[in-house]
Amino acid sequence: MKAKRIVDWFGGVQRRIDNRMNRIGRGEYSRIFKMAKKPTREEYVKIVQITGIGIILLGFIGFAIYYILSYVLNIPK
Repeated sequence: MKAKRIVDWFGGVQRRIDNRMNRIGRGEYSRIFKMAKKPTREEYVKIVQITGIGIILLGFIGFAIYYILSYVLNIPK
């Protein structure tokens, strides 16, 4: 008897998840999901390169600010 209640409960959970997924497909994001595609290898490599350059640039800017505040202006850490 207890196993049947557990199975019924999981069935209800599955129905709620299915309903949410069906609403996503018909909602305001449906056009975006339909237009989306898996990037090609060249696109992926380009995105990784641009992201890496951005991370390095932000790190350099942060280090430059730290250097200026610590050594040039003698502001304590």
